[in-house]
Amino acid sequence: MLNAIGLENPGIEHFAQVDLPWLKQFGTPIILNVGASSLEEYVEVCRFANQLDVDAVELNLSCPNVKAGCMAFGTTYEGVKEATSAVRKVLDKPLIVKLTPNVTDIALPAKGAEDGGADAVSAINTLLAMKIDVKTRRPILANNTGGLSGPAIKPVGVRMVYQIAQKINIPVMGLGGIVTGEDAVEYMLAGAKCVSIGCGNFIDPSTSLKVVQEIEEYMKNTGTDDINDLIGAVQMN
Repeated sequence: MLNAIGLENPGIEHFAQVDLPWLKQFGTPIILNVGASSLEEYVEVCRFANQLDVDAVELNLSCPNVKAGCMAFGTTYEGVKEATSAVRKVLDKPLIVKLTPNVTDIALPAKGAEDGGADAVSAINTLLAMKIDVKTRRPILANNTGGLSGPAIKPVGVRMVYQIAQKINIPVMGLGGIVTGEDAVEYMLAGAKCVSIGCGNFIDPSTSLKVVQEIEEYMKNTGTDDINDLIGAVQMN
């Protein structure tokens, strides 16, 4: 899937008044993803979020569709550390930093998140991509480029999660192209302590349930009693 919708949303006040009460009825943990166009906005939104009944905050420093802010913060060790540190000062809740894959060495911004006080990192966000209409000879997206997600990016995500897990001590959430239990196990073997499914839910809304079932089947078939035994268990050649 290739998209350039940015981070459109009705704002933190609307979320608190309308969306959060609706979400609470399901009794499941709620992770609030925060995006902004400046360091000051990140801090202000997280200050507000700190008063809400949510379980954690995911700091989106990596969306390639936002023209201001996210890319600048998310591509360097210094930028990620600065943003994470600033938010950490106003946020008592668990803090996850979502990392961009559009870098040379993803372990560096991951280390910046850890040194800035993050409790975990999530990887990867979408890959910067483009599609051109050969009839009009123009990009199909008004933004020219967009974020690529789905099964096509999974091998990149698995590789980057492995690299991150070798360099930091905080947990890594693996995401990017997970549509089967095997996909999820790959991420866990690479070092992910939990996984997240996005694009797969557009393909099939029951994807998450099927992934859980298939992980359980894998564990039975391989004689794995504790799922934690899978984390980082890849045997490199």
